[in-house]
Amino acid sequence: MTEPAVDPAPGTRTALPVTPPAPARRITGAVWAALGIVYVVWGSTYLGIRVVVETLPPFLSGGARFVTAGLLLAGIVAWRQGPAALRVTRRQLGSALLVGLLLILGGNGLVVLAETSIPSGLAALLVAAVPVWVVVLRVTTGERPGPGAVGGVLLGLAGLGVLTLPGLTGEVRIGGVLLVVAAALSWSVGSFVSSRLPMPANPFATSAYEMVAGGLAGVAVGVSRGEHHGLDLAEVSTRSWAALAYLVVFGSLIAFTAYAWLLRAAPLSLVATYAYVNPVVAVALGALVLNEALTWPLVLGGAIVVAGVCLIVTTERRG
Repeated sequence: MTEPAVDPAPGTRTALPVTPPAPARRITGAVWAALGIVYVVWGSTYLGIRVVVETLPPFLSGGARFVTAGLLLAGIVAWRQGPAALRVTRRQLGSALLVGLLLILGGNGLVVLAETSIPSGLAALLVAAVPVWVVVLRVTTGERPGPGAVGGVLLGLAGLGVLTLPGLTGEVRIGGVLLVVAAALSWSVGSFVSSRLPMPANPFATSAYEMVAGGLAGVAVGVSRGEHHGLDLAEVSTRSWAALAYLVVFGSLIAFTAYAWLLRAAPLSLVATYAYVNPVVAVALGALVLNEALTWPLVLGGAIVVAGVCLIVTTERRG
């Protein structure tokens, strides 16, 4: 999923003073390493989620994943940097909690729920359209994207239309498709506002607060849905437990933290490139490991979405 962090453009309806553009961020080896983690690990999480929900309930498992990862990360931060690194103001904490709800509960939680009824590759391709929604959000703040970005948005929306066809024809549940679209919107909003709110100074503390907040909310939603009724942990498969452990350590603790750090350390247009690498990894793993069918709407729609995202990102990197 993606992230914007641009200042409001001139001509917004608020008529507030325009913030001077931030200095260009230097692309270091650490940035490329974090990008590599997000590229590969997040691409594999769609497969992991699909395996987890085979025998575990979606919101309870997703919530437990992020609460565990968040507490582990908070412990690591306190151990390595001292408890003072976790100190935040009330406004910073409120911002982190809000972004955590948008990213974790809305963005990830709805994807987990959706993957109980749709293939992991399809979910990944629908999520790949996040940069499209980000451009739309930027327009609402008064920015005027260039022709390349507009063309990318139109391509992305066309690709989403093709990807929705399996749901409309009954090949997959349309409800699952719509859940992922809603998840992508939630993730886009969370990423968009994260750079415009007073966040904690320590990015790892930010990530920990976001994961714990979103994870606790996920557990609460799972309990309210009655997911705990009839849950027998003895009947959970070994591969579901293994997939959940992988998601906690790699998908949440490592990759989500890398993403949170990249939001503040790298150009957003560069970070956005993960959105067209993840689905390729996810579709390949879904086909190889779970034998998910590579149908023509999946291949064609996915190619169109990725092309649209590519156009958006390359246009903005030139800008």
